[in-house]
Amino acid sequence: MSALLSLDVPVRDGALVPYANLDYAASAPCLESVRDAVAAALPAYSSVHRGAGYASQVTTARYEQARLTVKAFTGARPDDALVFTRNTTDSMNLLARSLPAGTTVVVFATEHHATLLPWPSPVRLSPPALPGEAVRAADEALAAIEGPALLVVTAASNVTGELWPIAGLAHIAHRHGARIAVDAAQLVPHRQLNIAALDLDYVAFSGHKLYAPFGAGVLVGRRDWLAAAEPYLKGGGAVRAVGDEAEWSTDAEARHEAGTPNVLGAIALAAACDHLTETGWPALIHEEERLLGRLRAGIAAIDGVHELALWPADHPRVGIVSFVVDGRTAREVAETLSAEHGIGVRDGKFCAHPFVRHLLGVGHGGCDDSGGAVRASIGIGSTDEHIDRLLAALRACS
Repeated sequence: MSALLSLDVPVRDGALVPYANLDYAASAPCLESVRDAVAAALPAYSSVHRGAGYASQVTTARYEQARLTVKAFTGARPDDALVFTRNTTDSMNLLARSLPAGTTVVVFATEHHATLLPWPSPVRLSPPALPGEAVRAADEALAAIEGPALLVVTAASNVTGELWPIAGLAHIAHRHGARIAVDAAQLVPHRQLNIAALDLDYVAFSGHKLYAPFGAGVLVGRRDWLAAAEPYLKGGGAVRAVGDEAEWSTDAEARHEAGTPNVLGAIALAAACDHLTETGWPALIHEEERLLGRLRAGIAAIDGVHELALWPADHPRVGIVSFVVDGRTAREVAETLSAEHGIGVRDGKFCAHPFVRHLLGVGHGGCDDSGGAVRASIGIGSTDEHIDRLLAALRACS
């Protein structure tokens, strides 16, 4: 039985074909094990942390076990906090609200909007031409800052799939007495994460990128800033007592999880983490790199189709490829792939407008006026047939 829920889709001639989902980077499909975990939790579903009844006790236990499971999946330190959020954007906005007064944020212009936009008056660094330049640019920027600082960076680009040197960037940040926050939304579906080994201060990611499309995300990291900050949401569960004024919880998780949390989302996310761990990273990575190599080699062999990249072609990356087709807009290509071939891809600027504009500006002038590109992304369930179908369709339309 497949690990993923299957889907047949209509094409222009009226036939139904198996969906070639090459849009994992936007939202990954649901794993069967995730669906089953949610279904198993539903009969006893109840609010958490507030009830003495059986269902509330069972649901509370499942929710807190999910927290432990996801924390272990990230390789977090024992004393790190893990706050359940809605998604990576929510997590980064929570962190932005938790910064000590006077903190200066340094961020690269290559970031997804979730990590580019939440910060007040950040220092924005230009796209680096090489990974080493990213480290040097961060070093120079942090050296010029007095007071607390936070370096914000992606672990894997949602536009190009390129892996960023987060270990080196963490070392530089700490050398200057700063902290580092990492957007791991595109990393964790493809590579094992170890917060403690990489010495990262904060990590955020989303369940819907991780085969758990049930509306949950996490912010994992050092407890002190979160425990000292004003609650992100103010309401039940975030308080110890309420009189004329509220006495807020000193527990970092409770402090920022007011109201009834997304219990099923947390359970789904934990189930996805379990599935990836049990499948084993070596097998997952080997298959992804094989398919990615097939896709990139095929694109390189098609006249008029150009892959977008920030760094040299041999730089390590996860299963994401963005490209443009001479004489065709990104939307035209994506619509043709869907309507005629049953292939799902993403088109546009991928919530990374400055970065995509940068890549298109140094690339191929035949791109459409809106500055968009097409993105194909792979994951569990991707097959040789999906890749070959995409390449055949691109040869037909280029």
